[in-house]
Amino acid sequence: MERPSLPTTSRLLPGRPHPLGASFDGQGVNFVLASERAEGVELLLYADPEDAEPSAVLPLRERTGPVWHGYLPGARPGTLYAYRVHGPWDPARGLRFDPAKVLLDPYARALGRTLRWHENFLPRDPYGPEPDGRSTAAWAPLGVVTHDRFDWGDDARPDVPWTETVIYETHVRGLTMLHPDVPPELRGTYLGLASEPVTQHLRALGVTTVSLLPVHAFTTEPHLQDKGLTNYWGYNSLSYFAPEPRYAAGDPTEAVNEFKRMVRALHRAGLEVLIDVVYNHTAEGGPDGPTLSWRGIDDLGYYKHAQGDPGRYMDYAGTGNTLDVGDPHALRMVTDSLRTWAQEMRVDGFRFDLAPVLSRASHEVDMGSTFFDVVQQDPVLSGLKLIAEPWDIGPNGYQVGNFPWHWAEWNGRYRDAVRAYWRGEGALVGELATRVAGSSDLFDARGRRPHASINFVTAHDGMTMHDLVSYARKHNEANGENNRDGHQPPLSQNFGVEGPSSDARVRARRMRAKRSLMGTLLTSQGVPMLLGGDELSRTQQGNNNAYCQDNELSWYHWELDDDGRAFLDFVRRMIAFRRSHPVLHQRDFLTGEAGRARTQGRLLVERHRQGDDQGHLASNGAHLARHDVVRVRAPRDVDPSEPAEQTVLVVFHGRRPSWFTLPAPPAGVAGWRLAFGPNGEAPGRSYDPGEKLRGVVDGLTVLTGVPDDG
Repeated sequence: MERPSLPTTSRLLPGRPHPLGASFDGQGVNFVLASERAEGVELLLYADPEDAEPSAVLPLRERTGPVWHGYLPGARPGTLYAYRVHGPWDPARGLRFDPAKVLLDPYARALGRTLRWHENFLPRDPYGPEPDGRSTAAWAPLGVVTHDRFDWGDDARPDVPWTETVIYETHVRGLTMLHPDVPPELRGTYLGLASEPVTQHLRALGVTTVSLLPVHAFTTEPHLQDKGLTNYWGYNSLSYFAPEPRYAAGDPTEAVNEFKRMVRALHRAGLEVLIDVVYNHTAEGGPDGPTLSWRGIDDLGYYKHAQGDPGRYMDYAGTGNTLDVGDPHALRMVTDSLRTWAQEMRVDGFRFDLAPVLSRASHEVDMGSTFFDVVQQDPVLSGLKLIAEPWDIGPNGYQVGNFPWHWAEWNGRYRDAVRAYWRGEGALVGELATRVAGSSDLFDARGRRPHASINFVTAHDGMTMHDLVSYARKHNEANGENNRDGHQPPLSQNFGVEGPSSDARVRARRMRAKRSLMGTLLTSQGVPMLLGGDELSRTQQGNNNAYCQDNELSWYHWELDDDGRAFLDFVRRMIAFRRSHPVLHQRDFLTGEAGRARTQGRLLVERHRQGDDQGHLASNGAHLARHDVVRVRAPRDVDPSEPAEQTVLVVFHGRRPSWFTLPAPPAGVAGWRLAFGPNGEAPGRSYDPGEKLRGVVDGLTVLTGVPDDG
């Protein structure tokens, strides 16, 4: 972005109290900042990002309610700016104004200068009698005035129904840093993700929706910088409106346009774009953290403080602070941010990190809180895909299944059940049956549907799928915390060798286990989410908390060996199989009882005991017996016009498999045909009803119906 010269006038006109942020109207810029408790606000203008001091300091003399505003004639896009805010220093009352600190506009649409870390950001005494008083003018992040002139052309949202959605969770930088076909200058950037080699891979894989780890501008915590590490994942927000400038291929101020080019390219490839948003906390941390923006603007307004003790922060995210969505200005900032990304950046939905925080308008979890009401009635936001990470670290913070009807949720109980079953914990077969059937115990209420369950086996937070079958313990030593960080236990296994192995039997066992994990995910009711790189057999060498590893430990490796190519082919075929068999992604919950079925087909999930196919029907359609074989059957019980191939039988052989007698198929189906075998067998072999199917340790078999030609 070309840097304009500063206006010749230093006189601010009154301007308007809306919209918040810096708005260019063709003749000048209107600057607006909300601070209910401030006593004075100064607009700082910088001629160059390298300048140690602002070139102009202009008081915002106009105040309408809690909103400070002024209009600067002649100011243009590209103008660098920040604020100083004056007010009382009284930490015990939640007042932390320090005019020595240069503050980023919370509504800045782009960063013109990124944060340059310096000790002056940190208070010498967060509860001292006087403010710190040391200037941060030379190092503070600066906003830059933008003007939306992007040509979206024929861009249109792909509009993928929830029932057909397959999510691919990935990282803008890690996806392309090692991609041999992405131009070196584009690797690790928005434009690299938008490049043809990447979109071609995603289309060939068969996913419908790309879910990006945080792309809001973020910072690296001081303790990581001291170790020579960086915040790679991005869950440390500095701005809720500006895209992360490090992912720009060109000048960092071009991050906005490059992000839009990425969205346009993904849309043209038929792919939706979701972004991970972190509205539960900010990069300022606790009282001893840096003053960068919100704390210096209105600490008591933006952050949640203890009831009766405004000097103490509440921390429901484990990061030192909690954004207070019970405050109208903070709530407006969050919803304005969501609308900006939906309308101006054209993303198709959001995944909300630690979403129960947003329900804590006071301190208790309340799924009827103002935030959810605002989103539900909003004509823009209510039609998007909204996904909650349904837990935080506060009291009553685990809320899986409790979000409003139009939300989907990460289903952590699905993840744990699938991992535990394939690790050999046969006692959890009933739990597995419930999860594979769509988790109706969690979501069949208030008009919700199976797609409310976002099913996943792996995600960014935890081991990759390859590591789940290669490591029995976490190995986070590279994080510098003596392997104390990361979730424990990881519900993983190593098949006798910790880490890489050249033993053919170990490698074959691991490959079979990966097929079973991925096959379970893609034959379950609900919405499957793949961790990006799992299809490439990506490893983090056992690290299950690689949030600070911006290096080859986290980046995707695209050079595959024979096993890697075989697994990639399996994932592609499995996704295509799911897409071509609607019985695997039904709109309604399946009861397991033909008379109660509310959709085409029904689902039976059974614990099978050889010679006894009756079992006992549970409320979710699960038949429970004693031995470690599970079958999932989706026959054509409702609509006889459905082709026989839509009858699907999935057999989970488990850790103690036995021979499995293939059941009698429904009317119009003569027998069974192999679609996927546990050892990668070629599809097509036919089986008669009553024929024995050999059990394979850790194996999963998928069969379809053979038409009855008679």
